[in-house]
Amino acid sequence: MAVQVQPDYKVQLDVFEGPLDLLLYLIKRDELDIHNIPISSITAQYMEYLSLMKMLDLNIAGEFLVMAATLMMIKSRLLLPDDQLEEMDDEDEGDPRWDLVRQLVEYKKFKDAAQHLEDLEMRQEEIFRSGSEEIVIEEDGRAVEDVSLFDLIAAFNEALKRARPEVLGEIIEDHYTVADKIELVLSRVQKGEDVRFTDLFPAQAYRTEIVCTFLALLELIRLRQVDVRQSVVFGEIWVIGIAGTAPALTGGAIAMAEAGI
Repeated sequence: MAVQVQPDYKVQLDVFEGPLDLLLYLIKRDELDIHNIPISSITAQYMEYLSLMKMLDLNIAGEFLVMAATLMMIKSRLLLPDDQLEEMDDEDEGDPRWDLVRQLVEYKKFKDAAQHLEDLEMRQEEIFRSGSEEIVIEEDGRAVEDVSLFDLIAAFNEALKRARPEVLGEIIEDHYTVADKIELVLSRVQKGEDVRFTDLFPAQAYRTEIVCTFLALLELIRLRQVDVRQSVVFGEIWVIGIAGTAPALTGGAIAMAEAGI
């Protein structure tokens, strides 16, 4: 019997970052020059993330597909012979990457400004909050505890790479469900433990089990039952239970969450 995952299970995320956010994430993670993007490697990484989001059925917005087409178009133009590329450059604006670079630079300015205002608001709140934890801000303005969707997908991808290979014709008895994994994650964090993201995925776990566990984690994040944090940017991800909320999500509540109610 093959391992089964509920094919109609969908996680509805309240906040979903866009394609420019993903490109900026990849550029920063790999410490690339935003004005000289290696379009071939960026396109390959972007398409890998897009494939993972499709596999998880995260209701990808059309703008992600538009960006994918744009990247492929830029890549194809850069592969043209130099003489043909020069002819097209005369007709257009030069380097086919420049329009994308302008969008990224402009978008990053707005993101940085918004983050700066948010940091000022958080610091102002700290003035009126006694005994609160200090919020450490990195040079790029992001609180080190923030974990983006793309951080989670990157960690999920690494877990998939460690998945136990499924041999054709192998009989697998276990049946994994998102509900079971929700209970498993909650049981870990209810003990007051800060659980490493990687520890949620057993060694040699099957691919379908990893997918179920990750969907369960996304659902718990959406329902504000758990939080995810990093001690350093792009570092180890920790899963933390939110005090006073986790015990409520049991039994019928899990079923309602799976049904989208």
